Amino acid sequence: MPSRSAAGVRTGVRVVVSGDRGTGKSSLISAAASDAFPEYVPAVLPPTRLPSDFYPDGVPVTIVDTSSSMESRVKLIDELKRADAVVLTYACDQPMTLSRLSSFWLPELRKLEIKAPVIVVGCKLDLRDERQPMNLEQVMAPIMQQFREIETCIECSSATLIQVPDVFYYAQKAVLHPTAPLFDQEKQTLKPRCIRALKRIFMLCDHDMDGALSDAELNEFQVKCFNAPLQPAEIVGVKRVVQERIRGGVSDLGLTLEGFLFLHALFIEKGRLETTWAVLRKFGYNDELKLRDDILPVPTKHAPDQTVELTNEAIDFLRGIFRLYDSDNDGSLQPSEFDDIFVTAPESPWTVDPYVDAAERTPQGNLTINGFLSEWALMTTLDPSYCLANLICIGYGGDPTSALRVTRRRSVDRKKKQTEKNVFHCFVFGPKKSGKSALLNSFIGRPFSSNYTPTNDVRHVANAVEQIGGSQKTLILQEIPEDGVKKLLSNRECLAACDVAVFLYDSSDEYSWKRSRELLLDVARRGEESGYGVPCLLIAAKDDLDPFPMSLQNSARVTQQLGMEAPIPVGVKLRDSKSVFSRIVCAAEHPHLSIPETEKGKKRKRYRRLVNSSLMFVSVGAAVAVVGLAAYRAYAARKNT
Repeated sequence: MPSRSAAGVRTGVRVVVSGDRGTGKSSLISAAASDAFPEYVPAVLPPTRLPSDFYPDGVPVTIVDTSSSMESRVKLIDELKRADAVVLTYACDQPMTLSRLSSFWLPELRKLEIKAPVIVVGCKLDLRDERQPMNLEQVMAPIMQQFREIETCIECSSATLIQVPDVFYYAQKAVLHPTAPLFDQEKQTLKPRCIRALKRIFMLCDHDMDGALSDAELNEFQVKCFNAPLQPAEIVGVKRVVQERIRGGVSDLGLTLEGFLFLHALFIEKGRLETTWAVLRKFGYNDELKLRDDILPVPTKHAPDQTVELTNEAIDFLRGIFRLYDSDNDGSLQPSEFDDIFVTAPESPWTVDPYVDAAERTPQGNLTINGFLSEWALMTTLDPSYCLANLICIGYGGDPTSALRVTRRRSVDRKKKQTEKNVFHCFVFGPKKSGKSALLNSFIGRPFSSNYTPTNDVRHVANAVEQIGGSQKTLILQEIPEDGVKKLLSNRECLAACDVAVFLYDSSDEYSWKRSRELLLDVARRGEESGYGVPCLLIAAKDDLDPFPMSLQNSARVTQQLGMEAPIPVGVKLRDSKSVFSRIVCAAEHPHLSIPETEKGKKRKRYRRLVNSSLMFVSVGAAVAVVGLAAYRAYAARKNT
């Protein structure tokens, strides 16, 4: 059963208890469930459930007992992989079982890649030899230093019930209010993603934007998160604690961001993680400190050939953000200015693939307004939910449902012979060394390089394209490595999101032409079989080199057979490539044209027409017969009268 609701809220916690044989696992579980020491305990207990009212958080806990025998190893591994938390036991009267935690059990959990928090529990505390006292903190400190996944350590006695309920309380707490996403134990500081989330919350609560939370704003924050106001004396007390501990934490205007962050670090250090988590979850964060899906109203696509775009309202907001952070008004964002935009997002989204180096930049490496908006268009196309989350994190204050829109189906556009889209997605095919990467680099203003570097992974770039009449469209070019075409086309719906496809070939190399033609036919066949045929263009790259014999004749014959335009010639260094991108956008704007037809496709179309004509003939004949019969009956009735 899933342990989360649709809104990402925990509906249950699964705790797996493991450890050496004879360390008291089953007795611990039985004592926790019955609040009594069991006289008889089976070797392995069935799953035991602690009801939702057992602990204050109101979340039921399922405890799974395990056996450490070799015969049960497969089952043990399966249970550990399904665990939300792991309780590792040792026996207080058997020091060897404590040593086994660091020599076997904890390394084994890492080897199995178990990511669940670990609670180390010493059982049989009543049996420890009083002549050999042990300082638990002193013994466990080096182990916890080595194995950061250990959340806490505790010793208990099932016979006397000392701290037995606390064991599973800490296990539940480690799952519901985990330390790892918030706090770096080694550095004793808040983690960067936690700081970013709290910074966003602070800015949302700072209504007058004066850089501090006034008493009224603090009170409103308290009511929102905990449904209870702060008394004036409590506010004074909070400020005093901050003032005594951190310089600049309180100003004349109220609690500063530094003070706000300090308070949460203090809560965590004192073990009150539930306080910080309550704040984060009230503002929509999940356990990974990202906005939960249930507060991201991404519009639903009803068909594979629909895409998602930013609305004009969202684009206007982004233009305003660009102007706001372009502090030197040079029309571009420096890296520091760009980072400031995403300081309240979980991370800067465009520092990793597929967004890194995917848009136009100045020679100094700054991001232009076209590059900025193109990156957003690319993110919206590839991951609408991620886009909307980042929009909200950087301060989009409008209705989230008004930020994105779903486009009309491409099949409908084809019938209407026009499209309403503002962003076009183009697949770039071609054999190795045909110039695909050079075309993409040219599109985002990168200088031509004669050094050949093969592309092994799919790559995206995006930019604005000016059309005749002054209209502007965003074009996304997606480079498909030659070795990845077969895998792409194995998916029946692979062309659904594609608005136009281009096929490059080296016009001086006959093999390059033949391979490009094969790729074109493969794509055309997949389009015909799936019903997602796309406009296609051939690009004769390196046109300034000597063409191979019969180059023009071969290309003209193929394009004529497939019903396509003649290949578009471009030079080696792609100096005249702007017109190429306009041609690509123009083809995408006319979704009913330039769709290649294979011989098999033509035969299929003729067959459909024949069937439709026959059905129409039969329908007309049937209609005539019905009308004739009705007329005869009317005539006969009149004659009888």
